[in-house]
Amino acid sequence: MSIRDDISAAMKSAMKAGEAERLSAIRLIMAKLKDADIAARPKGVDRIADEDVLALLRGMIKPRREAIELYEKGGRPELAAKEQAEIAVIEEFLPRALNEEEMRAATAQAVAATGATGSKDMGRVMAALKSQYGAALDMGRIGAIVKAALAG
Repeated sequence: MSIRDDISAAMKSAMKAGEAERLSAIRLIMAKLKDADIAARPKGVDRIADEDVLALLRGMIKPRREAIELYEKGGRPELAAKEQAEIAVIEEFLPRALNEEEMRAATAQAVAATGATGSKDMGRVMAALKSQYGAALDMGRIGAIVKAALAG
């Protein structure tokens, strides 16, 4: 079962259960998917691949986190809560991400496996991590961890 199937099933379930907020968030995901599919057509692709869907979902989270921060600073907790609820729905379709400790352990293992000795080897370590853990990695956070591990 693909991620798209999971999203479609969740949409049907939310419709049947009358979960308006959840349905709204899933419809946002479906619209973003459709836009990505349309953008990929000139390249001869009908539908983007699952790994691209995962990247799209992750990309939907960052602006919402930024919006939450702004809403909280602006004294709008109800809007921050709405954004947080959308993030929770989006994260349902992402694989469980590694926590900080797991990322550090994976980095240490990848550094040892690649024989990396300095920052010039960062690309090799990142490639090894991505091939082994793929979607379970938060590439923004793992980059900083790898950089720190190679620096000292």
